[in-house]
Amino acid sequence: MEVIVARGTHEPGFLGSVIGDPLYDTLLQALPVSAGAYRVNYPADLLDPTSLSRGTQDMTDRVIHQSAVCPDQRFILVGYSQGAVVVHGVLGTGIVTTLPGIYPLPGDLQWKVSAVLLFGDPLRLIGWSVPGHFGWRTANYCAGGDPICGGGIDPTQHSNYGWAMWPAAWFAASRV
Repeated sequence: MEVIVARGTHEPGFLGSVIGDPLYDTLLQALPVSAGAYRVNYPADLLDPTSLSRGTQDMTDRVIHQSAVCPDQRFILVGYSQGAVVVHGVLGTGIVTTLPGIYPLPGDLQWKVSAVLLFGDPLRLIGWSVPGHFGWRTANYCAGGDPICGGGIDPTQHSNYGWAMWPAAWFAASRV
């Protein structure tokens, strides 16, 4: 199992201090199999017009490469905030695929995605979800009051996701 994480805008930490790092630590305790982690290499910068394109390309390339190296490997895709939009692009969510330079995952590799974990997902706010065939594999977490994913008015809630680590890990473990 490999956990591939697209961090949020300017989020510090290797996988991301708000979601990626604490989630990976929790997943290691919850998953019934061994797991490695990969940090999506992209700017995570809303002012960089190539950020989403570079993120989707790196995440997709990672799944393609790892699938060739280790054909039995499966993946948990994780995205936080801007990183959630990257994951949407990789999965082929309609509105995101209309943006320039988006690299969706090839159809023959989509079955390798065991779970999708989204946090603070901006597309949730406008009513978009992952394509239907990923629906049962996806958990989408939005903190109460988070203005980015839920239309709340408390910006501090956009980084308040500690409560979601164990539910997300249990969800992913149930899909592995």
